[in-house]
Amino acid sequence: MSKTPSPADLERERRLAEALRENLRKRKAQARGAKGETPPKD
Repeated sequence: MSKTPSPADLERERRLAEALRENLRKRKAQARGAKGETPPKD
């Protein structure tokens, strides 16, 4: 592995992080909807 990541690698990392955050948001929204009015504990 090179010490300095290429722009393509940085872009891939950024997209992956964004996808993970989006997935977490969806899961939290689903958990809220399934449990009703009880907010999920973080």
